[in-house]
Order: sequence, then C-alpha cells, then structure tokens
Amino acid sequence: MNLLTFGAAAIAMVAAAAAPNLASAQSKGKVLVVMSSAHELNLKDGKKYETGYYLNEFVVPYRKLIEAGYEPVIANPKGDMPVMDKASNNKLFFGGDDTARAQALDYSKTIDQLKHPKTLESVVKDGTSDYVGLFIPGGHAPMADLLRDKNLGKILVSFHESGRPTGIICHGPIVLLSTLPNPDAFIASMIANDGKASSLAAGWPYAGYRATIFSTGEEQVLEGAGGLGGNVQFYPVNALAEAGAHVDTVANWHSNVIVDRELITGQQPMSAPEFGDTLVAKLNEKK
Repeated sequence: MNLLTFGAAAIAMVAAAAAPNLASAQSKGKVLVVMSSAHELNLKDGKKYETGYYLNEFVVPYRKLIEAGYEPVIANPKGDMPVMDKASNNKLFFGGDDTARAQALDYSKTIDQLKHPKTLESVVKDGTSDYVGLFIPGGHAPMADLLRDKNLGKILVSFHESGRPTGIICHGPIVLLSTLPNPDAFIASMIANDGKASSLAAGWPYAGYRATIFSTGEEQVLEGAGGLGGNVQFYPVNALAEAGAHVDTVANWHSNVIVDRELITGQQPMSAPEFGDTLVAKLNEKK
C-alpha cells in the first residue's frame, strides 16, 4: 500500500468512526414517542386481553423517522419496558411478507431505549419545547392507561397549542381523551352508556377536528373471531365522536390517514406505511 492509498484509507476510517456523532449533530430534531405501560385491557364481563404495542405500528413509523433524520425519544407512564402485543407479530400486518415481519421484530430488539424509556412525568417536568413532534403507536394498550393519563394530557395540550405535528395511529387516538377536563368521568359515562359523555367533554381541545381511529367494524371482527376473547367496554369511534371529533373510517383493513391541522391519525395497522410517510412529511413541512 503506497502512502496516498494509506492516507485515503485512514481518512475513511476516521469518517466512519465519526459518522454516528455526525448523524446526531445533523438531527432534524427530537420526536417524542409515547407508549403505553399497560400489559392487559379490561373487557366486559370481567374478562381481560393481554396486549401491548403493535409491532408494525411502532417500528414502521419509527424507522421512517430515523431515516428522515429525526431523533425519536421514547416515554411512557411508568418508565418501564413496553411490551408487544403477540398478535401483532404476524406477516399479515406486513403485506404478507414474513421476511419484513422478522426484520421489524429484529429491529425492535436493537432499540435500546425501549428498555428504559423516560417517564411522562419527567417529560412534563422538563417541558416539551425540545421536541419538534409527537408520535403515539397503537395496539389496545393505550385504551388501558394512556386515555386517562394526566401527564399525557398536558403533553398533548402543549403540542396542540404550539401546532407541532402530533401523529397517532390505530387505537392510539383514544389518548386524545386525556386532555378532557375529567377523562375518568367521561370514560365511566361511555362504559355506562348513560348519555352524559358529550356534556362531560365541554372544553375538549380537539373538538371539531377530523380524525380516524380503529373502526367499530374492525373491532367487532376481533371480538367475533375470538381474537380478543371478549368484548371491549366501549368502541373507540363512539368515544371520540361523543367528545366532539368528526370521525371518518373506511372499509375494514384499508389504509386511511387523516390530517387536520397539527393532528395526523391512522386507522389501523394497514395504515402504518402511509401514516409514517405523512408524519415525516408534516414534520418536514413544519420545520
């Protein structure tokens, strides 16, 4: 090897070693990724469903954020490791491509911060001004804890008031209820079906927004096919509509993404690729 060749190789080695720091320095900004700490969802008649985040709803948008130059920061209520819903580890949610499913699963295992996320309380304490956007994946887990989490409610309001992109998919949009004056009372009214829910939603920040969420038809497929092992206590579509949103869903298992102001919502797992692209585009536009 001559001196010129050796010098070029040395420069390449230094550049490669510096690449991670360079990528960090060139980050377009931090995106807060809020996940659930729940492991199960209470159903009707005392039944329970083991749940967590949906693999493709988390990994697909997460990877798109990374590839677009953003820096995801994961947080959840307890600061514990989120669990994956076992039902989501299925090639069905990756266009029937089992290789894509396996790659997504492997990728999720490389995300070290999944093992030790920040707490939502610490995010509130530190403030959200360092984040350019917010991303919340679905699965049934958000229906167990995030929809009534007061810290998340404060976080959402801060993004809402500043107009920063807020992307939420599948069952995830149910967490918008956390910004209600009294989410617990609203949820209790939905479960009791006593007709008082709409009056309890006065002052909801997202009243009048167009949004989508896991449809009633899709939920009933899971209930009827035995996937849930029971029936949900209330349907997400009805809850958002009672709170004051204009909820639009399409045919079961067809991609559907809706953008209204800062809010980006996706209907179900099949919407994940389109949802991720739309969230990145909205972040780029805002930047």
